[in-house]
Amino acid sequence: MPSLDGAVVLVTGANGGIGTHFVHDALARGAAKVYATARSPRAWDDERIVPLTLDVTDRASIDAAVAAAADVTVLVNNAGATPPSASLLDVTEADIRANMETNFFGPVLLARAFAPILAAKQGSALVDVHSVASWYAFGGVYSASKAALWSATNSLRIELAPMGIHVTGVHMGYVDTDMAAHAEGPKMLPTQLVTTVYDAVEAGEYEVLADELTQGVKAALSGPVEALYPDLRGTNA
Repeated sequence: MPSLDGAVVLVTGANGGIGTHFVHDALARGAAKVYATARSPRAWDDERIVPLTLDVTDRASIDAAVAAAADVTVLVNNAGATPPSASLLDVTEADIRANMETNFFGPVLLARAFAPILAAKQGSALVDVHSVASWYAFGGVYSASKAALWSATNSLRIELAPMGIHVTGVHMGYVDTDMAAHAEGPKMLPTQLVTTVYDAVEAGEYEVLADELTQGVKAALSGPVEALYPDLRGTNA
């Protein structure tokens, strides 16, 4: 069973609201060290936190992170980005490709790169942060990228399990961070989300459905498309 006690954790997107809580909560649960990664890492006030430069869209940067953090036992793929438009028709091709690089290719390539390191450790784990957008297409390429990552996480879970690496996928609605500042409606606190995630990891759970919205959307996937997108009912008249 994975454990944060004594673990060496690497968190991508550590400068953000959710990432910061992934860093601090890992230490609160007994982690020995946390690599706090970002394109421009910031200073931290704890010697157990190691700032590390990482651009998840750059292969050389990924390779450098693997070389610098060869003692990692828990990889948290948290870094993500939103495109300038939720419309697949209006957004530029460059923005589509950039969002897929950050939200899909980055975490998948990180998982591949760190797999040998994680496989060599007892109680290792991979955490992929998805979204309710994995199942609900309100975000254009953002939703598409998260759906792709969800599928990849399922594949990685199957491939990594025989190596002793536990894989947990995380799905949630809006979280109260700068990324969701534009959104209306209820939002989870970052600390609530991270607590739920780490509890799930240490319990050996494979998937986190962090709020009622996410639970409802996943349940609706077994129904007709019109149930999730009722506006479609008026387009066939």
